[in-house]
Formats: sequence, C-alpha cells, structure tokens
Amino acid sequence: MSRASFPLRAVAALFLERQHLDRPRARRLTATSLERFVADAGGLQIDTINVLDRAHHLTLWSRFGAYDRAALDRLLYRRRVLFEYWAHAACFVPVADFPAWRRAMLDYRFHHTGWSKWLRKQAKVVAAVEQAIRERGPLGNADFRHARPRGGKGWWSWKPATFALHYLWMTGRLLVHSRVHFQKRYDLAERVLPDAVTREPLPAEEFLRWHLVRSLHAMGAATETDLRMYLTFPRVGAAGRRGALKALLASGEAVEIEVEGQRGPWIALAGDLPALAAAARRRRTSAGTTFLSPFDSFLWHRERTKRLFGFDYRIEVYTPGHRRVHGYYALPILHDGALVGRLDAKLHRAERRLEVKRVHFEPWLVKGAAPPAPDGAGPLELDAVLAGVAGALGSLAAFTAAERTVLGRVEPAKLAAPLRRALG
Repeated sequence: MSRASFPLRAVAALFLERQHLDRPRARRLTATSLERFVADAGGLQIDTINVLDRAHHLTLWSRFGAYDRAALDRLLYRRRVLFEYWAHAACFVPVADFPAWRRAMLDYRFHHTGWSKWLRKQAKVVAAVEQAIRERGPLGNADFRHARPRGGKGWWSWKPATFALHYLWMTGRLLVHSRVHFQKRYDLAERVLPDAVTREPLPAEEFLRWHLVRSLHAMGAATETDLRMYLTFPRVGAAGRRGALKALLASGEAVEIEVEGQRGPWIALAGDLPALAAAARRRRTSAGTTFLSPFDSFLWHRERTKRLFGFDYRIEVYTPGHRRVHGYYALPILHDGALVGRLDAKLHRAERRLEVKRVHFEPWLVKGAAPPAPDGAGPLELDAVLAGVAGALGSLAAFTAAERTVLGRVEPAKLAAPLRRALG
C-alpha cells in the first residue's frame, strides 16, 4: 500500500498548532488551557537563566500573553495541574501523565547505574534526608548543611544532601512541593500528589509506546531522529526505540508517510492524517507575532526547526562573548508562521527598563522575498512585521513590569527608524 504524501508546510502548520503557536499570545491562561498546552507539547522546560525572565514564564507568555503570575503559581503549586520532572530537560508535565513518568522514576534506579558507587557510600545521607523531610515537611537544599567537597565548581561540587535530594526526586520518592525564590522545596511524593501516586505505573513496554506517541503528537509528524531528539529523557537505546516504533507501526496506531522534498519515510499517528491534510490546505500556518524562549519546546530539536522553517538557530548563552553572532539571549521572532529574525533583550529590574540590545531581521524578509520554508503564502509585509514586533515588545514589557523600553542596534540599520516609529 502506498504511503500518504504531504507537503512540508503541512508538517510545519501542524507543529505550530500542537505547540499552540498558531495564534500566539491570543489565548487566556486557565487550568484547562495550561494543561492542554503542556500535554500537547510534551513538557514545559524550566531553566535557571533569568536575564529576561525564566524560561517557562517566557514560553507561556509566547502563547498566552501577559498573564497573571500569581494565578500560574496557584495552578502549579496549589491546584497541582502540573508537576516537575525530567522530560526533555527539567520540565513541568501534566499530573495526568504521572503513571507514565512513574515508570521512568522506578526504572531510574537501574538504568542510571552511575549512582551505584555514590549510593553505597552515602546511603545514610539519603536515608537521613528523606527522614528529615518526613518529619519536618517540605525542605530545600539550603535546609541541609553538609559540607561541599573541595575543589572545582559545577554539579560535581554539590554537597551530599544535594545529590540525595536529586536522587530521591528522580526516583519518585520526593516531588517538588513548591519553589521559594526559584529554589525547589521537596516533600514526600505521597503528600504532594496523594491521588496520583496510588495509580499503577505503566509497564515498561507500554511506557516506551506512550513516550513515542507523546512525541509524535507534539510534532505532528517526525523522522526517527526527531523522535530521538525531542523528548530526550529517559535515554532509550536505539534497539528499544526501534522495537517500540515497529510495534506502533504494526498495530496501525502510527503510519509511515512521505513528506515532499524530504528523504526517507516520516512517521505520524494514524489519527493525525486528517489533521495533516487540513494543515496542508491552510493559507497561513499561523497568525500573530511573538518571541520564543531559547528553551521553548518549539526549539528542542533545532535541526528540525531549520528543516521546517529554514531558520538556523543556536543558543549563544554557552558561546564565548567574542564568538556570539546574535547575542547572549537571542529570542527567535515568530510572525505569521515564519521565523523572521532574532531579538536579544535584557530586563533591568531595579530600573524597570527593558533593554533591547539588538534586533536582527532575516535577509529574505528585508529583500521582500518569500520565507525560505514552503509556507505557500508569499512574501510578508515588512510594515506588518515591524508592527507585530512592536506589539509583542509592548506585551513583553507589560509582562515583565518594565516601564520603559530602550531599543539598541537594529540590523539592517535602515529598519531602525521604522521600528522605532512602530514602537511609538
């Protein structure tokens, strides 16, 4: 039987829809919309960098605009719509998915054997940390005073209690109860999610199937490499992943498809074929403008972003300053389904000033050409792009409580004046 064939723009359009970027900043943040977004994307990444805002706040702002942060905290730590675990990296994931992630927690003890030697030496520390939390309630790393090993910096210089907390969290004996000044406070899993922990964890083979289905749903259609690079935890060997994928294909739940202009078969859920067909008929894949956090799930597999949208993106946080091209914390600019540039910004909190250090627009946009990805709708209107960027900056300033926005370098320079006019 011949494979169904779809244009690349259909995959891009469905990916935008599943990432809730088909209407950026146009939805309202509620318990339902938050859970649906994170379930569709597979996770909401958490990161410590705060030069502009925390990664999860920026990712949610990209979808929901300037939402109420206190309301988000209530949804996370009182209503428990999501919980923290490891998915692509450290993430919020839906509580409804707890039985699946419970399997990863239970298996962590055996699959991550690098802990074995440490646990043999520090078994008493692990027991003491767990007992302290059992007796005293939620505690964080600062509540334990064990000395750090001498020499070096980084995770390898964590004090023993920090390792114990991390191990107890990854194995599901503790969960993150709350955060104070972004520092995690842990409690016993049965006290954080009393209903969820009583549910039976998925069997190992069922978890692998679930993991692939979750990734396929989030991406709409994917190559085998995409599946390996999207939800990167837990690490699954090539044989195990291919076995689970073969079973999915044999059952008919997933099917191989052709994507025009792309080598080899892609995989999609059989139930997503109508959605791909509908996506192929859309004139525009997305409507609106927003900026994306470097840790946005849309960018988890950057090679895929390049393939679908013709946008070569690199996180320059980890690049030495003299080698940076677009800035320390450059945010991709999404406008009407196309990635039109990058914006490097910093929030000066004490001054309530949003500094836009640099804005770089893609050469094809400035030339009046169509986006490099096969969107099919032709060139974008430059004035509409500038107005969209200005509107998104206004929303971001309001969200970060900035009273003033200062625009720095614009590339190409001829767009500096019209962008300033758009900003008002």
